[in-house]
Amino acid sequence: MNDNNTIQGGNDLDFHSKDNMYSYTGRDADTAWKEKIRELIDIPSIHHAADIGCGGGIYSKALAAIGIPFIIAIDSSKPILDGAKNCCSRYPGISFQLGLADKTSLESESVDLILSRALIHHLKRLDSVFLEAYRVLNSNGYYLVQDRTLDDCLLEGSKEHIRGYFFEAFPRLKEFEKKRRYSIDDIKTSLQQAGFKEMEAHSLWEIRKTYPNKQALLDEIQSRAGRSILHELSDDELQYLSDYIDYSIGSDTKNIVEKDRWTLIKAVK
Repeated sequence: MNDNNTIQGGNDLDFHSKDNMYSYTGRDADTAWKEKIRELIDIPSIHHAADIGCGGGIYSKALAAIGIPFIIAIDSSKPILDGAKNCCSRYPGISFQLGLADKTSLESESVDLILSRALIHHLKRLDSVFLEAYRVLNSNGYYLVQDRTLDDCLLEGSKEHIRGYFFEAFPRLKEFEKKRRYSIDDIKTSLQQAGFKEMEAHSLWEIRKTYPNKQALLDEIQSRAGRSILHELSDDELQYLSDYIDYSIGSDTKNIVEKDRWTLIKAVK
C-alpha cells in the first residue's frame, strides 16, 4: 500500500518493523473462504493472480490451494513480505514483490484475478488503488475486495465474535473504526468510477482461528498478533481487555472458534 495513502492511528502497528514480521502469519484461511471463492470465480479460467496487500501470505496460500497456478504476492512492507516468503515456502507457484497497492509495477492486463483482503481500511482514498487494479487486470478479469464494514465490526461480542468485545470494553475504538471503515456504497461507487462493472456484495462469516482453550485466546490477545486495532491500546488497557474477555466468556473455555463477519465485493473489468 502507498504510505502516503495510509490511515494511521496514534499507536498503530508499524508494518515496517522487523518485530512485526510474523504478525500476520501462523494460521490458514478458513475452508468456508475457499468455498466462497470457488462459488464466485471460475477457477479454471484463472492462470495468474495477484494478492495485493498480501500481509503474511495466508491468502496467497489459499489461492494456490484452490487451484490457481501462479500468484504474485505484493506488500509494501519488506519485513512482512519476508515473513510471507517463509510462510509460503512450500508453494512454488507463489512469487513475491515489494510494491505499493497503487503502484504495483505489474504489467498492464497481466493478471486474471486480484485479491485485496483487509487492505482498504488502511487507505485514506480508494481511487488510485482501484485504478491500478483496473490497469493490471485482463479484460473480464475479477477483482475481489474483502474488508469489514463498520456494521461488520460492531456486532455484539460473543464467544465466537471476539472482536465485538473490543468495542464494549473500549467504546472509543468505535470512533477509530468509523474513521477507517468504508461502506459498501463507498466501495461500489469507487469501483464504478475506476471502470469496473458487474459488482456484487456478499456477507461472509469466516473462522479466524480455533483455540484449544480460553487461555490460548487470551495469550494471543496479549500479543496483539494479527490485530492492528489493539495497537491503539496501552499495555494496561490491553490487560483490561484480556480480563474483560475472560469474564465475558465465562467458564466455557474449550474449543473456542473465533469468527469474523466480512464483506466481500466482486467486480469484473
